[in-house]
Amino acid sequence: MVQESLLFHDNEKYRLIAWVIMPNHLHFLFMPIKENSLSSIMHSIKSYTANEANKMLSRTGKFWQKEYFDRYIRDENHFSNVVNYIVMNPVKAKLCKNASEWKFSSAYYYKASKVL
Repeated sequence: MVQESLLFHDNEKYRLIAWVIMPNHLHFLFMPIKENSLSSIMHSIKSYTANEANKMLSRTGKFWQKEYFDRYIRDENHFSNVVNYIVMNPVKAKLCKNASEWKFSSAYYYKASKVL
């Protein structure tokens, strides 16, 4: 559900570059498109996924932390390092051996879409 939410507005509100959904957090790299601000994009994603997750779990209340961590990409090297950090997160956490094995990630998604 979280991955579907990230993909839903790709190429509309933002250009989604890399993502990974971990058991207790997520990382994603995107570039806002046109007038879409970081805060409006984050609000949209967090609000929708929190409501849907609470429905699935038959609960109410806060789902995500109020704040999020963001950073501007400084240059091509920083961009590559951030993509690598995101993609390798499940490997580092020992949830899989290869990044493309983690089903909730851009590494898996793009590998699977090439196979189709």
